[in-house]
Amino acid sequence: MSLGIGIVGIFLPLLPTTPFLLLTAFCYAKGSKKFHDWFISTWVYKKHLESFVTNRSMTLKTKMTILLTASTMLLFPLIIIDNTIVRIVIIFLYFYKYFYFFKFIKTIPSDSVLKDDKKSPRL
Repeated sequence: MSLGIGIVGIFLPLLPTTPFLLLTAFCYAKGSKKFHDWFISTWVYKKHLESFVTNRSMTLKTKMTILLTASTMLLFPLIIIDNTIVRIVIIFLYFYKYFYFFKFIKTIPSDSVLKDDKKSPRL
């Protein structure tokens, strides 16, 4: 159901897509051992999420990649929407995400991830 709503959200501008697709991925991961095992063996998981899941830490490069991508995505509604309250909420999100990432997620050196990355298969 969440996959269907997420797909519809691609074409309808007022319906959010990403939260429904993330919910779909979460449900598939919890519902299927095979999908979960496949997902945690992927290069994307190992590069961007494994260190966060194991010890709530990320490299500075990973943090900046995520933050800049999210900032770019938030820039579109900030420019397009002509509602002061929505703009204030988006600006609050800008500040909060940077605050959260740098205050609550530990930054680790990139060489510690590179050592582990060489051991993992790329799928």
